Amino acid sequence: MYRHLERRLAQRVRDFVHRSYSLDLPKIVIEQPPNVELGDYALPVAFELAKKLRKAPRNIAQEIITGLGSIEGFEKLELAGAGYINAQVNRAELAAALASDVKPRAEVAAGKILVEHSSINPNKAAHVGHLRNAILGDTFVRLLRFAGREVDVQNYIDNTGVQVADVVVGFLRLEKKSKSEIEQLARQPRFDYYCWDLYARVSQWYEADKQNLSARQQALHEIEAGGNETASIGDLISIAVLRRHLETMDRLDIEYDFLPRESEILHLHFWDAAFVKLKDAGVLYFETEGKNKGCWVMRRVGKTKATTTADTEEVSEEDQKVIVRSNGTVGYVGKDIAYHLWKFGLLGRDFGYRKFYKYPNGHECWISTTVGALDHPHFGDVAEIYNVIDARQAEAQNTVIEALRGLGYTQQADHYTHFSYEMVALTPRCAAELGYELSEEDKARAYIEVSGRKGFGVKADDLIDTLISSAAKEVDSRHPAPL
Repeated sequence: MYRHLERRLAQRVRDFVHRSYSLDLPKIVIEQPPNVELGDYALPVAFELAKKLRKAPRNIAQEIITGLGSIEGFEKLELAGAGYINAQVNRAELAAALASDVKPRAEVAAGKILVEHSSINPNKAAHVGHLRNAILGDTFVRLLRFAGREVDVQNYIDNTGVQVADVVVGFLRLEKKSKSEIEQLARQPRFDYYCWDLYARVSQWYEADKQNLSARQQALHEIEAGGNETASIGDLISIAVLRRHLETMDRLDIEYDFLPRESEILHLHFWDAAFVKLKDAGVLYFETEGKNKGCWVMRRVGKTKATTTADTEEVSEEDQKVIVRSNGTVGYVGKDIAYHLWKFGLLGRDFGYRKFYKYPNGHECWISTTVGALDHPHFGDVAEIYNVIDARQAEAQNTVIEALRGLGYTQQADHYTHFSYEMVALTPRCAAELGYELSEEDKARAYIEVSGRKGFGVKADDLIDTLISSAAKEVDSRHPAPL
C-alpha cells in the first residue's frame, strides 16, 4: 500500500508537470523526510525544474502544490525548505485499509506471461539445484499473479536428450533389463533414485572405455527417430521420472500448467517450420568452408560481419554459432528457437495436449502429445516470456533472442527475459555431513559443484525430509508432549 501511494503521487506530479510546463520527467525522485513530523514523502522535483523553467524552486513547488489539489490517500502537501514538497498520507484511511486487507487498485498490463522454470532432465531424481530453480520460478509466478497478471507456468521436458539415452543404455547394456522389468521397477515409489545411481554408473562405464560411447549415440538416434523399442523404453523412463519430479515439487506447493516435451517438437516438425523462416530471412546461412563446412550457422551475438559482397558475407569461424550440424541434425539452440516461436504464437503450429497430473487441489497439469484432446486450455501465444535458467545458458538464451530480432520480431525479443542464477555448490564440510566420500583434493577445495554424472549432489526429497525432521525436533524440544 505504501509503494502504491508513492507511485500515485509520482504519476500525479508527472502529469501536472507535463500539462503545465510541457516537460516530460520519466523519473520523479521521491525521498523519505528526515523526520516523520515533516511527512511521509519528500519530493525535490522543484530543484530539477528550476534551471529549465528559470524560476525559484520555492515558487515552482508552490505552483505544483496548488495545481495538484487533493490526492486520494493523502492528508496534505506542504512546502518545505528551499523548495521541497512534503506529502503526508491519510493515516486513518491507510490503517483501516491495512486492517481490512484491502488491496490497492492497480492497472494491469494486457497479455499473458509465460514463466518457464525447473526444466529438469527426466532421467533421475531432482536435486537441490533444481529445487532452487523451481523456488525462484514459483516465487516469481506468485508475485506476478499477485500483481494481477495472467501467468502460464511451463516446465520444458527434454525427453530425447543424451541424459535419458544414458539411462536407457544403463538398463539395456549394464543391467540387461527387459522392457517389462523396467516397467516393474518404474512402479516403485522412488524409481528416480534408482535412475540417479544408474546414471552415475553409466558415466563411469563411458570413462572406462570411450568406445562404449557408441551405445549412447545409437540409443540417442533411436530415441529421436521414435517408433522403436528403445524409444518406447526411453518414454517409459522419462514419464515415470517426470511424475516423481511433479510429486517432489508438489511437496512445496509448486505447480505447473503445461509440460511441453522435446519429442513433440521433433515429431510435429516444429523445427522444420522454424528452419524455413530462418533461411528465408537470412538469419541462417550455409557454410561452405572451414571447420563449420556443411553446417547452417548464425553469427554470434554482438558480432559484425567482416566483409560483405553482393551475395555473401564472411564471418570468422569463432564468431559463428552452429544451428544445424553437417550431418543434418539440429542442435539444442535450433529446437529452442522453434519452441520460442511457438511461445509467442509465431510458428503457425501447435502441440497436441492431454491431461497428465492432477494436484490435490484439483488443478490439472497438461503434457504435450502428437494428437490429443480438443478441449484443452490455450497455451502459448503470450505477450512476455521469462525463462528461469542457470547462468551457463546465457549464450544460448541470447542466441534465441538474436534469432527473433533477425526474423523481425523486435517486440517479442524485447519481452524475452532470461532470469539467470549461478550454480549450486557444496562446501566440503556439508558434503561430508551428507555422507559423501571426499578425496584429499576435494577436502582442500572451497566448494564442490553438484554433478549428476558423478552422482554427487543433494536429492531434493532428501533435503525436504531433513528439513521436516529438523523442524519437528525443534518444535518437540520447545513444546514437549505432556506425559
